[in-house]
Formats: sequence, structure tokens, C-alpha cells
Amino acid sequence: MNKAELAQAIADKAGVSKKEAESMVASFVQIVTTTIKGGGEVNIAGFGAFSAKMRAGRVGVNPQNPTQKIQIPPVTVPKFKAGKALKDALKK
Repeated sequence: MNKAELAQAIADKAGVSKKEAESMVASFVQIVTTTIKGGGEVNIAGFGAFSAKMRAGRVGVNPQNPTQKIQIPPVTVPKFKAGKALKDALKK
């Protein structure tokens, strides 16, 4: 399911226009992005939690020259932890 299909499903389920549903999806994405970028976490009970995690720097291998070692810097990456209700729904 892509963004447009999600917006259409929300529009059908909530009884709003597709334009309003697209605005809701865009707002959700923006709010989650802004929150985790600022170091916060977004918890949706039963669904899961969005957060940011710092991945440590490490030594890697240059793919163009496998004998050469390169330093990979630390980076902040998004993280999603599924909630219990979501996990249980997938088990059935």
C-alpha cells in the first residue's frame, strides 16, 4: 500500500474526502518526523512507537576497493517498535 492508497482507505473508512485524508497522512508524517528529529518519541498504543536511534560509527570496507578500510561515521536512524496488539494481530 502506498501513500495514495492509504489516503483513499482513510477517506473511505472515516467518511471524509480524499483531499482531507491526504492532508491527514501528510500531517501525520510531518509530526512524526519533526518529533523524532527533535529527540522525542511517538507512541501509538497497541500499534507501536516511532523513535530515533544513534547508530555508532564503525570501520567498513570500501566496495570499490575491498582491501581498503574506511571509517563509517555515526548516524541517526529512524526506529519503529511494533506494539503488542499489532504483533498479536499478525500471529493469527
